[in-house]
Amino acid sequence: MSKSIFELVDQLPTSGLTISMLNSLDFVAPGQWQNTVGFVNTIKTVTGETDEDLIQQIGERAIYLFNDKSQGYQTALWLYQTVDSTDKALGAAALANKVGEKIPLLGFLNSVTPKPDKAQTIDLTLKLVAELVAFCQINGIPGDSIGDFVASLGEYSGESLIRMVALVCVDGLIPLGPDFISKAISGLNQTNPQELEKNSTFQNIKDVIPGNNSAGKLNFIGESFDSVKGWMSGLVDANNLTPQKVAHNLQGFVEIADDKLDYLAAFLDVATNYYEHTGTQTLARRLIERAVAEI
Repeated sequence: MSKSIFELVDQLPTSGLTISMLNSLDFVAPGQWQNTVGFVNTIKTVTGETDEDLIQQIGERAIYLFNDKSQGYQTALWLYQTVDSTDKALGAAALANKVGEKIPLLGFLNSVTPKPDKAQTIDLTLKLVAELVAFCQINGIPGDSIGDFVASLGEYSGESLIRMVALVCVDGLIPLGPDFISKAISGLNQTNPQELEKNSTFQNIKDVIPGNNSAGKLNFIGESFDSVKGWMSGLVDANNLTPQKVAHNLQGFVEIADDKLDYLAAFLDVATNYYEHTGTQTLARRLIERAVAEI
């Protein structure tokens, strides 16, 4: 790992498309997520501590824990980064001059290509599995602890909750439609291990997905997604979420017609990295909480 955890937290952006997108999803989890950045600031926010010496001690302990290879923290961070390392071909430069004004999506239509439903399904379910495995790594439990993960999902808050909200809205509803859950499950059932192996994200993270081979890993991905469908549909029902409603809330920063939601999905995929951003925040919080407990 090239950068230390405190550098990564210090370098988290305070504005940009990822932040705009997450803020626009606040209507699903009001007030849950504040974009906390900066390592010392995060320690103060998480602990409420003002004593500089203690803050220093907590920071050092958190860094020590992160650097300890026998712990799962680095793997968790790598998962959040890798599952989100989408094609950034649109380039920050093309978008830099758009901050603060609405981005007319039509200008990008020739540079983004909507993914077929099956590819979108694999993306969605791999992100979910990355969340599950990262959760297990952070908590030091076996990587196939689906039950523990599902139980904890009901307790998710803050940056972890907004990440799952974004997963449902941006990787589920917008690209796959209102019946994205059943679509994803049937899509997985029609996917064979060879197709899964062609997916570059799967190739990158397959070593940490439980299962002896691609067929076993595909099976685990299906089990994992199936186990959270109740939580996901609960979130959708409680907030009357539809692709149109989500898109409407994104109108603050991007102009989009309702018949171009597949392009909106492709655009958000290349223009945002919400998994890495909120995953770094989750990891920092967990490290700090553990450091405090151990001091």
